[in-house]
Amino acid sequence: MSLSPRDLQGLSAARLYYERGLSQGDVARELGVSRPTVSKLIQHAKDRGFVTIEIHDPRQVSTAVADQLRARFGLAQARVITNQPTDDDLVRELGAAGALMLEENVADGDLLGISWGRTMHAVARSLQPADCHGVQVVQLKGGATLTSRSASHYETIRLFCEAFNAYPQTLPLPVIFDNAQVKRVVEEDRHIKHILDLGRDAQTAIFTVGTMSPDSTLLKLGYLSAAEQATLLEHAVGDICSRFIDEHGEPCLPDLEERTVAVSLQNLKAKQTRICVAGGQQKVRPLKAALGAGYVSHLVTDEDTARAVLA
Repeated sequence: MSLSPRDLQGLSAARLYYERGLSQGDVARELGVSRPTVSKLIQHAKDRGFVTIEIHDPRQVSTAVADQLRARFGLAQARVITNQPTDDDLVRELGAAGALMLEENVADGDLLGISWGRTMHAVARSLQPADCHGVQVVQLKGGATLTSRSASHYETIRLFCEAFNAYPQTLPLPVIFDNAQVKRVVEEDRHIKHILDLGRDAQTAIFTVGTMSPDSTLLKLGYLSAAEQATLLEHAVGDICSRFIDEHGEPCLPDLEERTVAVSLQNLKAKQTRICVAGGQQKVRPLKAALGAGYVSHLVTDEDTARAVLA
């Protein structure tokens, strides 16, 4: 096998980092390169197949189900955790597994797009401090609410930034406007436009899928009329980043789409790394729609949900 100079550098960086346990800063000093270069060299070694990482997590079931998910939906990664006795336990363990997957897929200088919600809060709480530099965390959808109901999005962003030593780029806007024209005017503000552009440019995103029922969070936040709620309950299976989708993963209610402040589904699908963390019986339909439509490249779920999606 012929090795290029880049290959040799990548191998040297990987050996120092993984075998000798040096930090990326120490590797940089050893090789006489910058720290961001070390991160890129290690990633190059992974991409060339010189480095493989295998995690043996006792909370995860046999890889057989994960392999089926990868094959069925063309996923780059899939992790399936064991079933949990309560919903709280499930969210906590999904958060822990989602945090591990995210930590493996974020490098220096990355622009990371995040959504909010209970599952994302669980991911944020499980993140461990990483030796990262130059990471930016950008909100993929608005977060301000019209009610006192909290989705913990402020703490979610804070915890993500603490873990990755990152700078926050937040959207100080409601996720759904009353009027599409007002939303378009607000989006033209140069500061808001900058954050929205960052969200579109982010090549790594982590999100969950929302459920569709009268108790769904987005139906309880005070954004939607009674008629809109009725239409969604009839036609939507859930939402992705507050974009309501049908069973084929297509948007519902075009008028509502025009009022929503969130990454578009087309843009999400175009991102390189799309990590979805979702589990539980209520999330089977929206997760199946999201997978089938190609919005997910990396998945964390539980065994029951995985088997229901594959059925």
